[in-house]
Amino acid sequence: MLKPFKAAVYAFYARRLRARLAGANLPRHVAMVMDGNRRWAREMGFEDAKIGHRYGAEHLDEVLGWCAEIGIDHVTVYVASVDNMRKRDSDEVDNLMRMIEEVVAERLSRPASPWRLHLAGRLDVLPDSTRHALKLAEEATRDDGARLHLTIAIGYDGRDEIVNAIRSMLEEEARAGHSVEDIAARLTADRIAGHLYTSGQPDPDLVIRTSGERRMSGFLLWQAAYSELHFCDVHWPGFRKIDFLRALRSYAARHRRFGA
Repeated sequence: MLKPFKAAVYAFYARRLRARLAGANLPRHVAMVMDGNRRWAREMGFEDAKIGHRYGAEHLDEVLGWCAEIGIDHVTVYVASVDNMRKRDSDEVDNLMRMIEEVVAERLSRPASPWRLHLAGRLDVLPDSTRHALKLAEEATRDDGARLHLTIAIGYDGRDEIVNAIRSMLEEEARAGHSVEDIAARLTADRIAGHLYTSGQPDPDLVIRTSGERRMSGFLLWQAAYSELHFCDVHWPGFRKIDFLRALRSYAARHRRFGA
């Protein structure tokens, strides 16, 4: 709990940052690598660092509220890679998956939630209960055209996504009876993009990674080719509204070149 004076200063600064963004060029789609749950828990003095995953899952709800408040209608969050699922300690993976089921999927399924859920990744590497909970949440949010859009990248690897997209496209073309020469002649980036996990969704304008790491870790390798990147030194559960607003301020100050 912030002390009264510190809380008042924080609130004033947040309002000032928000006011400066009025009329600014803001991202339509923000993607986030939610890094640092375990490190945050250790720094906070928790004996079991895995408790950071619960705080991280709870915090996603708050960050989505900030996005909705400012008018960002597409959000993608990186929850777990394929390597995370395969190489992390089984107890930690089980704990993370339980948090996804009990916190994220359950809250998104509530009628009051404004978010429509999309899934990106290899769901076959997830535990049955997690896969079932996420699919139920996806189905529960599917029919409301007015919803904001949240994509959860879980069991995800950007290189696998591109390989799978090309494979899917080739299989589709083969079923249609096209030759290799025909396929090669008509191959375009847009056709490959149509087979990605995120087909039909806009590419991210801004990618935020918490916890001080300066790398993408295989996240949205195709989609983020021209995204602006923002690296924040705080761990995900400690990612504050002012950190979020600073990222938007940085984005608004940039001149996007889209590879030019």
